[in-house]
Amino acid sequence: MAQGRFLTGSTMGHVARMTATGALGITFVFLVDAANLFWISQLGDARLVAAIGFAFAIQFFSVSSGVGLMIAATALVSRSIGQGAQGEARRQSGSAVVFGFVMQGLVAGLVFVFRYDILALAGATGDTLHLAARYLAMTLPSLSVMVVGLVASGVLRAEGDGRRAMMVTVCSGSVSIFVDPLLILGLGWGLDGAALGLNISRVVLMGAALVFATRVHDLIAWPRWDDAKRHFGPFAAIAVPAILTQMATPFGNYVLTSVLAQFGDEAVAGWAVVSRLTVVAFGGIFALSGAIGGILGQNFGAGQYDRLTLIYRDAMVFCICYTLAVWAVLALSAEAVGAAFALTPDGLGILRAFTDIGAGAFLFTGAFFVANAAFNTLGKPARATVLTWVRDGALTLPVAIWMAGVFGAVGVIYAQAALSASVGSLAALWGWHFVKNIGTAPPQVDLTTRRAWRDINRFRRR
Repeated sequence: MAQGRFLTGSTMGHVARMTATGALGITFVFLVDAANLFWISQLGDARLVAAIGFAFAIQFFSVSSGVGLMIAATALVSRSIGQGAQGEARRQSGSAVVFGFVMQGLVAGLVFVFRYDILALAGATGDTLHLAARYLAMTLPSLSVMVVGLVASGVLRAEGDGRRAMMVTVCSGSVSIFVDPLLILGLGWGLDGAALGLNISRVVLMGAALVFATRVHDLIAWPRWDDAKRHFGPFAAIAVPAILTQMATPFGNYVLTSVLAQFGDEAVAGWAVVSRLTVVAFGGIFALSGAIGGILGQNFGAGQYDRLTLIYRDAMVFCICYTLAVWAVLALSAEAVGAAFALTPDGLGILRAFTDIGAGAFLFTGAFFVANAAFNTLGKPARATVLTWVRDGALTLPVAIWMAGVFGAVGVIYAQAALSASVGSLAALWGWHFVKNIGTAPPQVDLTTRRAWRDINRFRRR
């Protein structure tokens, strides 16, 4: 590994390049996921589509915890690379892989044990409940495998290799493109085929990420007990609040699903399509926070505080341009999407509310993600946790119930948009103030971050 790639050159160029590669990878994976739902919808049973919707709301929790672990790995490794401590970066990567595998296994185990209770609380009943629980039982065990791939992919982004990080998800999704229709329709395995296809794609994800991270860049050292003990404190200091932050969004999604459940399986089926459409259409926004984490981390580690404000500004500009373009496309294609997924009028109403109103709120959702990425990477992860739980934890349920009472099922979409606009604006302003002043007040950086810097300096020559 040479000097950090993000320490020189255009900040907008780095933001655009890393976000574009990340967006292509994420969009491709979620496009495959949407295709998976499409194949299920071709079976003509709304219960199966609703079951996938309920299972997605639960899986979102587990996957989000894995993303939090990836964020921690990216933050630590990018700082070390920025300081030129390549050997320490390799050892941190090895420890992060172990931490991710073990911690995600614990999360998956808890969800597996209580899956019926969690689904019932979300509003699943009857055959839909049993189908969703069966799908979870088949897919939860592979979550630890997936997280190893996520952590290794995060390490690639910390080093600046966005292209290969993208190829990790492209390899995984390419397998799913051929496997899913074969298992679901060709062999007639239906929901079980969808679950098996997901497991196969996660194994491919892990394999591709490890090959690129170890054989191409030699970014991951074989984990050692002494290193793991030393790294656990700094890693946990970022990972725990990052996981809590990431878990808030699926909690909000879970709450919205439970509110929608009172309007029937047709409404939940429409919500399932919206969930897939969201991550496909706004892959660039979801990728943005992960993309700028490594860029911010390298410059922070190198002490180049003046570039932090440029990175933050350019990320916001990218967010605005991307969202306006996608919003226009969604507004024009709602009827075609609804017809493709055979949505009933109730489900189509949910979809139209999103494409006409909800999609525009991503102007603020993107700003929210950028601010959280800055807080997570630059030593204040608790701020991201507080902001996310205020939006998705404290406010989602009362606002969703109120708006659903006024507008019906579509009120859930309106509630999500209103919360994104209000809290997203606050987060953007707070994040800008923090990034703008971080260079003039280094003592703001928390004690755990300073200890991590001390460890880097101690071991950079090893």
